Amino acid sequence: MTIEIRVPTLGESVTEATVGQWFKKPGDAVKVDEPLVELETDKVTVEVPAPAAGVLAEIMVEKGKTVSIGALLGALSEGAGAASATAVPAAAAKAAPTVSAAVPTAAAAAPNAMPPAPSARKMMAETGLSANDIDGSGKRGQILKQDVMAVASAPKPAAVASQAMTHIAAPMPMPTQQLRVPSTQSDAEREERVGMSRLRQTIARRLKDAQNTAAMLTTFNDVDMSAVMAMRNQYKDLFEKRHGVKLGFMGFFVKACLQALKEIPAVNAEIDGADIIYKNYYHIGVAVGTEKGLVVPVVRDADKLSLAAIEGRIAEYGRKARDGKLSIDEMQGGTFTLTNGGVFGSMMSTPILNAPQSGILGMHRIEERAVVRNGQIVARPMMYLALSYDHRIVDGKEAVTFLVRIKECLEDPQRFILEL
Repeated sequence: MTIEIRVPTLGESVTEATVGQWFKKPGDAVKVDEPLVELETDKVTVEVPAPAAGVLAEIMVEKGKTVSIGALLGALSEGAGAASATAVPAAAAKAAPTVSAAVPTAAAAAPNAMPPAPSARKMMAETGLSANDIDGSGKRGQILKQDVMAVASAPKPAAVASQAMTHIAAPMPMPTQQLRVPSTQSDAEREERVGMSRLRQTIARRLKDAQNTAAMLTTFNDVDMSAVMAMRNQYKDLFEKRHGVKLGFMGFFVKACLQALKEIPAVNAEIDGADIIYKNYYHIGVAVGTEKGLVVPVVRDADKLSLAAIEGRIAEYGRKARDGKLSIDEMQGGTFTLTNGGVFGSMMSTPILNAPQSGILGMHRIEERAVVRNGQIVARPMMYLALSYDHRIVDGKEAVTFLVRIKECLEDPQRFILEL
């Protein structure tokens, strides 16, 4: 029996996708619910699972092609691979139990491993390496370019011994002998052209649209993180034991932003034509960097959640983002966004608005700096904050007040409890 593999419904407002990596080749046995192909949409990457056990009979749409909802991707022969998938390993085990136990073959590992990335495949051909020589660090063991570079640059055992003997027996080479010969390849031959994913294209388009549409401005302030860090150090173990989630900094920032948004509602609003829409709910987006680009899952009704619930939701979204499991619904409807460049070492930046929102808060690295307290110069853990806002709806006074309220809440966390 032949079963059609079609593009599933991908979410509201998503009408098409780009075919990504096929995990199986025609003739490969598959298990029920085993991923067959990856589809890239404007917002998320989804995997299409096998509807039944069998053999992949045909691939009708190759990688890189655009398909619409319901389009035919391929065909599956149901049941044909179920017996072979179990019978072949059993027969192999009887024929050569010692070999199969000691040295897994490439054929046995192939069904569950992704093919090497295009850039990795090209470099493997240039260096003469095979997939068996390299351990992939990508998703589901995919071999990436950096994996090939690491193996190619590693000295071979014989070469190491030879170099050691040469170092002992031969005199040190003259500096002129160490000069590298310029490459004979042209610049074009050393370039790699890779098509942008739909997610990256969407990120580029939305960010440029935000710059073109909004009257974007950024205001800065700094915050002394001493109080938050002291509270976190004092209660982090008890907090994790009680709530089952680690106590980070993002929960404090979300709580501080909620206090400021309630006082300055324009930052939580958006422009729609000639109208301003004031939102009496607080859906806070938290930007997460992934291998495929920046995604912004949304903590809905954050004002109704406890600090532990906020931390738990952020941790869950972070795991889903890294695994490519975020749904479209989890990334829609945000009213305000936080982005933390500090985890990458950023000292200061001007974040771009996440349209149609009117504000985004940029967090940066914490470092000890000399500040004056009570007439004395002391070292304090300081962080720069940046609020980018749409000046069409948010005035400068409101933007500065918004940042000051966040600063006050973080430097005196008791304000969270008293809602001051």
